[in-house]
Amino acid sequence: MSEHSDKDLQCEVSDLQTKSATAARLFDIRRIIGALFVLYGVIVTIAGLTDDDAAIAKAQGININLWTGLAMLALGLFFLLWLKLRPMAPPPPAPTEPPE
Repeated sequence: MSEHSDKDLQCEVSDLQTKSATAARLFDIRRIIGALFVLYGVIVTIAGLTDDDAAIAKAQGININLWTGLAMLALGLFFLLWLKLRPMAPPPPAPTEPPE
């Protein structure tokens, strides 16, 4: 009876490790930062594309919203590309003891 419960326990531990690794990948900080920078970059870029001459003159002739939005988009895409090229390594499997 104890052998059956040990196998069940090992299976449950394995399932929890898999769920933990999935949650860690889901909440990877690069994904959150990248998504926020892309979102805000799109918003600021749209604001820069719709700026009038008075707003551009106020910034000494530079469309600061457009350039800042494009830079934010580039940074956000960099983080997402980094996440895609170098995903988090799964945790090493727990050592299992050989049966006695």
